[in-house]
Amino acid sequence: MKKSSTLLPMLALVLSASFVHAAEDIKLKDNSSILGKWKLYAEAPALHKEKKPVNILWDFKKDGTIMTSAKDTRARTREMSIQLKYSVVDGAIKKQSTPGREKYETCRVIEKKGKGMVLKCKYLYFFLKR
Repeated sequence: MKKSSTLLPMLALVLSASFVHAAEDIKLKDNSSILGKWKLYAEAPALHKEKKPVNILWDFKKDGTIMTSAKDTRARTREMSIQLKYSVVDGAIKKQSTPGREKYETCRVIEKKGKGMVLKCKYLYFFLKR
């Protein structure tokens, strides 16, 4: 009986530690793993909420800029491109929130598997793929 009473709490501790580890953000060492073009295909206010489809291209450059391009078939311009500044600080992406202003938001990498990545920014989750 004594073995089972000490084994059960130890098992619970191991399982809880593995769940905590799974929920941690992915810390970026530098920008090398995010460089290049990413298609932003959806955004959502929370992971469990419905994803709103979008069609935006993010191109992370070595010089610390993101070139964003979006196509809008209903607008006069049809395509809009904006250049934003970014950097990797404390394992997260710190990106300019508005062009021309020195206001930044921090985006943490929640998931990065194969050719996919999920970012958690201040108000939205961004779902990207290469």
